[in-house]
Amino acid sequence: MSQVSPPPKTFFGILKQLGPGLIISANIVGSGELIVTTKLGAKVGFTLLWFIIFGCVIKVFLQVELGRYSISKGKTALDAMNSVPGPRFKVSWLVWCWVIMFVAIFFQVSGMVGALIGVFRMGGISIADSGIVLCIVGSCAVFLFIGRYQFVERFATAMVAIFTMFTIFAVFSLNWTDYGIKASDLMEGLSFQLPDSTTTAFAAFGVIGVGASELIFYPIWCLEKGYARHVGPNDGSEAWKERAQGWMHVLRCDAWVSMVIYTGATVAFYLLGAAVLHGKGLEVSDTDLMPTLSNIYSESFGIPGMWIFIVGAFVVLYSTVFISTASNARLATDLARLLKIGRLDTPEQKANAVKLASVLIPVLYFIFYTAIPKAVTLVLIGALAQALMLPFLCFAALYLLYRDTEPGLKPGRLWITLLWISSLMMASVGIYQIIDKVSSQFK
Repeated sequence: MSQVSPPPKTFFGILKQLGPGLIISANIVGSGELIVTTKLGAKVGFTLLWFIIFGCVIKVFLQVELGRYSISKGKTALDAMNSVPGPRFKVSWLVWCWVIMFVAIFFQVSGMVGALIGVFRMGGISIADSGIVLCIVGSCAVFLFIGRYQFVERFATAMVAIFTMFTIFAVFSLNWTDYGIKASDLMEGLSFQLPDSTTTAFAAFGVIGVGASELIFYPIWCLEKGYARHVGPNDGSEAWKERAQGWMHVLRCDAWVSMVIYTGATVAFYLLGAAVLHGKGLEVSDTDLMPTLSNIYSESFGIPGMWIFIVGAFVVLYSTVFISTASNARLATDLARLLKIGRLDTPEQKANAVKLASVLIPVLYFIFYTAIPKAVTLVLIGALAQALMLPFLCFAALYLLYRDTEPGLKPGRLWITLLWISSLMMASVGIYQIIDKVSSQFK
């Protein structure tokens, strides 16, 4: 049912309406930062600091465009991809490309569940691995089965805020250790160099900032927040155009605020990995994952740092598993709707399907990690799949901008230029990686 309302115009009014970006930030500040970004810093040092910042900022243009489609049409990102022309089998070819990435995301979240085993072990808990995994996925399923949007939003916001503050503080605390970050280190990181091997960097690009999965989650959370409901159906009136433009302003604020949050957290994790782990010659791998990562806090805070890391790692990984499950359940339901699987005609039927998916998806995490008990490997599978999906999403966003955006909602020339630049750069990263891999096979 439509609940048309004018957009807030005061600072505090806009602040109250923020939310989808914070949920995305909670999903981002997880395996991508704690594992993949830190692994990249440990491997190459400060060299790719520019790449990390670039990867965070560049995707916000794509995020806003998918949000624009969502609030003006009242539809999801899968609807957007399904509208792209080309071969079809029940749904668009682009949706099937996404399905491949969607399955890979289950591997990634399963890796996060596996990483939590290491957190429990460091905390002195000696329960069998299967028991820990069962507790993690079971609690997520129960909380999501009985929870609602407000619960998810508040939980995510609190988790992100706590761990982000600790991580940024840890970076500054390095100044009182042997691993303090110098101006020359930062200059090296901003010198636009590339390492000999780009596989880990490419994987990191897929998950830092707004990854492909978060880009597709975002419109769904915008719909649940009520942005499209407040705009209302397009009746062609000036009043609708004004409402839509006003709520687009709110959406842009939400996207940019979340970008500042996750960029700060991502840079902090990268700097910790580059300064401490690279400085010590440690590698982030499936073996001793959590004890290795704990060095980034123990060097800053001493013995208490290990416990700060244990609590913080649990908070960020569990919240990411939680938010990912909530988002994946909604995406699975949306895919079922497009494929016409089951009856999903009413809001009640959709809500029940989301609850069912919230229970079934954690079962997949349990199966995947039990079959492949390698946390870092599992996370990298999902990260690489997300990176490969980004160019396709760029194509979809540009198509929607020119073919399916209301004239009154089209952005200005500067925004369109920046969207083209970001899309071409994301596509270039993917093409470079493919060429690099193919050419290496013939050496």
